[in-house]
Amino acid sequence: MKRIGFIDYYISEWHANNYPAWIKQANEELGEDFEVKYVWAEKEVSPGDGRTTAEWCKAYGVEQCKTIEEICEKSDYLFILAPSDPETHLRYAETVLKYGKNTYIDKTFAPDYETACKIFKIAEENGTKFFTTSALRYSDELTAYAGKCDAATVFGSGASVEEYVIHQTEMLVKLMGIGAKKVRSERAADQFNFRFEYKDGRKANMIFCETYGLPAGFIPHTTEQKSKYVAIQSDFFKNLIADILRFFRTGEVLFNKEETLEVMKMREAIIKAKGRDGEWTEI
Repeated sequence: MKRIGFIDYYISEWHANNYPAWIKQANEELGEDFEVKYVWAEKEVSPGDGRTTAEWCKAYGVEQCKTIEEICEKSDYLFILAPSDPETHLRYAETVLKYGKNTYIDKTFAPDYETACKIFKIAEENGTKFFTTSALRYSDELTAYAGKCDAATVFGSGASVEEYVIHQTEMLVKLMGIGAKKVRSERAADQFNFRFEYKDGRKANMIFCETYGLPAGFIPHTTEQKSKYVAIQSDFFKNLIADILRFFRTGEVLFNKEETLEVMKMREAIIKAKGRDGEWTEI
């Protein structure tokens, strides 16, 4: 059995609550033998539902570790979760990535581009392989257009731009590749339109509305095909979990780290642009 350790700010949150079952399902479908065996959380009580780490471990049949060092020592592979608290990721990575074990870091990867670079540096200095992504990258619909677009519009939603725009940014990078130069925000009521210009002259749009709903969709444009709306309906989380397990086994990341750093640069610029409509913000 390949032992997985979950590291979280508080363990009873949506990702940690769903990943164990999805990993078990992936095992059955792929013939793998991964198991969520250990958990360590910085906060004992979840602010979301009031459940303690000990209660969560009992419910999921997982062993609670007393320190982050203990879980790193016992586990074969590691998840750094805390999806709503990216400011914790650097602190966790400073310990976790020194163990040299293949690691997945949940979205949002880091609070800003500078911190993202620091985490990559720690991994490189210790020879540790890791990757991070939004699950939306793994939608079958996006994969069909990956890197082929000379223009695109992506649609999405969530409780706030700061937490949820990571999904649309990941979508846009998968469609357009890297090279975004600047972004401008235009707001109409509760809708945000973030307009992007690229170094090679291409353009893209990101429409964010808290009430739009998930999953999202996009409008790609390629030299071979005119624009059309594509709804994301595929099971992207299932695809993500399968690829995380493949990565744990092989240590191979299927996309370049420059794409992750592009996502972080764009997200940081989006948040800056949000408060000053009509002004261009450099990326």
